[in-house]
Amino acid sequence: MINYEKELNPEQLDVVRAQAGPVLVIAGAGSGKTRALTYRVAYLIERGTEPEHILLATFTNKAAHSMLSRVETLVDVDLGRMWGGTFHHVGNRILRKHARLLGYERNYSIMDAEDSRQLLNTCVKELGIHTADGSFPKPSILGDIISLSSNTRTNIETIIPSRYRSLSHCITDILKVALCYRIRKRELHVMDFDDILINWCELLTGFPDIKDEYSEKFQHILVDEYQDTNIIQAEILDLLAGHHKNIMVVGDDSQSIYSFRGANFANIVKFPEKYPDAKIFKLETNYRSTPEILHLANMSIENNSMQFQKELRAVRRKGVRPVFVPVRNVLQQADFVAQRIIELADSGVPLGEIAVLYRAHYHSMELQMEMVRRGIPFEIRSGIRFFEQAHIKDITAFMRIAENPLDEIAWKRVMKLYDKIGEATAGKIWNFVSSHGEPVAAAFSDEFLQYVPKAAVSGIRKFRDTLKDIMDLSEGRALTEITGAILNGGYREYLKAKYGDTVSREDDLKQMSNFSSRFDSLEDFLSDLALMTNLTEEEPYRIGEDTNKVVLSSIHQAKGLEWSVVFMIWCSEGMIPLARALREPGGEDEERRLFYVAITRAKDHLYFCHPVVNRTGSGWDRDAEPSRFIAELAPSDLEPEELPFDQWIVH
Repeated sequence: MINYEKELNPEQLDVVRAQAGPVLVIAGAGSGKTRALTYRVAYLIERGTEPEHILLATFTNKAAHSMLSRVETLVDVDLGRMWGGTFHHVGNRILRKHARLLGYERNYSIMDAEDSRQLLNTCVKELGIHTADGSFPKPSILGDIISLSSNTRTNIETIIPSRYRSLSHCITDILKVALCYRIRKRELHVMDFDDILINWCELLTGFPDIKDEYSEKFQHILVDEYQDTNIIQAEILDLLAGHHKNIMVVGDDSQSIYSFRGANFANIVKFPEKYPDAKIFKLETNYRSTPEILHLANMSIENNSMQFQKELRAVRRKGVRPVFVPVRNVLQQADFVAQRIIELADSGVPLGEIAVLYRAHYHSMELQMEMVRRGIPFEIRSGIRFFEQAHIKDITAFMRIAENPLDEIAWKRVMKLYDKIGEATAGKIWNFVSSHGEPVAAAFSDEFLQYVPKAAVSGIRKFRDTLKDIMDLSEGRALTEITGAILNGGYREYLKAKYGDTVSREDDLKQMSNFSSRFDSLEDFLSDLALMTNLTEEEPYRIGEDTNKVVLSSIHQAKGLEWSVVFMIWCSEGMIPLARALREPGGEDEERRLFYVAITRAKDHLYFCHPVVNRTGSGWDRDAEPSRFIAELAPSDLEPEELPFDQWIVH
């Protein structure tokens, strides 16, 4: 028998030994929730519950496998009969047995993202929807809209005005595509990822005998990361627990940060309303961070009104105060972070124990460039490297044509941005312009349009106007206006039609435009970008034989991870919290939860960097206030680090 008193702290022990019935476990960051869940499963089995009568729902199969492997070592029982895995994994197992009740064959196929895009494209063509002008969304965007509608149980007519306002003009056609897509999936006996949850829920609600069968089968239901569940997942759990109500959900309302994916914050905060007899336990003992770091986390999150009150308590002894670093601008910010990383590495901190966190991917641009310059190895967790992103390369391709009209790669990339121009046509266009002594002049000739499909002529006329604007602006050294000219020349519509995160990508481009203002010419700007993109890490900064890499990550991607040292950059109002997020219902509270998540990733050292001056097209403007989340902290709990504002960072 397991000695639970020896293996668990009192808080965890109470969770593991909880009586049957609904249980809500509020598990603070670093409090050992996985350990509590693991021992809870072992406890149930030791007391006679057969493994096949336990359901463990997680958000990754890796998490389920890890927990079940630990249980096997604790109780020496083969858990092959136990149901554990993601909601989609469990749902698929059940649907394979009962699919015919819903009109599917048992051997239905599950579509991946590419399959879904192809089927949506087929629906658009079958419906005869006009797409030549680029104003109708690409299949990937249609898929995002339909998925969000499914996971939030919100109709498309509501989602588009709130999340995809630029597509309001084509709601009627989008609804037609969504209906066609749903019908075609049934005809082809295929399901997409969202259908697994939707159909599982439909099975349980439409066939009471099936619901009763699985409710009786799963005598104990345990759920990890409950704060990340959507409305459908919560409904499935309620249906399965309907008879016995033996459901234990574990999560942290303070770490609910995925509303953009459809996660429903109300699931966890209203659990006691749904189950009035629910027992609530709190895991507040933190094994990760120093008392100073946890104190800041507690101070910050207490400003959210809708939450379960808790206070993280440190097991570790006293450490150092988190550091607040006002910097002149983003260049000095990058310089400070890179220099401090080198100093930390010199003092023995492994590079892999250092992370730089930020709210949006473009916030890392200057730092990426500075770390490349200094040879500090790093990996990006928030996406690909800034200047390797498709939309950045698209914009710079326009610039490259203006700077070097013989750049074949740039010509072909730009041409393929326009509707009805593929690889073959782009090749023909290149052959024409390159056969003339002056490719740009050739592009403005009447003969040039003969190589362009008729459906693409209007787009190519815009291209010529844009190219002229770029050349005029580069000659006048108005580099910050070039990106705007490209966006206004049709690229903004291209972004809206192709990508779901249009606003984020425009933010990237604006940041790149601001960055370009430090260069004297378009040639210098493009040369620096090329060097930054092509420099490799063959000669990284080394501490002995250490080849670990610093992690650069968005806060969202950092959830669940930890590092010895964490830098939070761009701790300025409008950046964290992100200005556009504040316009969403509950936006400020979720942004504060993001701030809380970032703080609680740090074990030993935490730095908040605040650029006092933001770069704009008109020059340096002293308009950046510290984040409201920094202002909420007591100054005595932060160690100020003063950098000389008159020190201009020159590379």
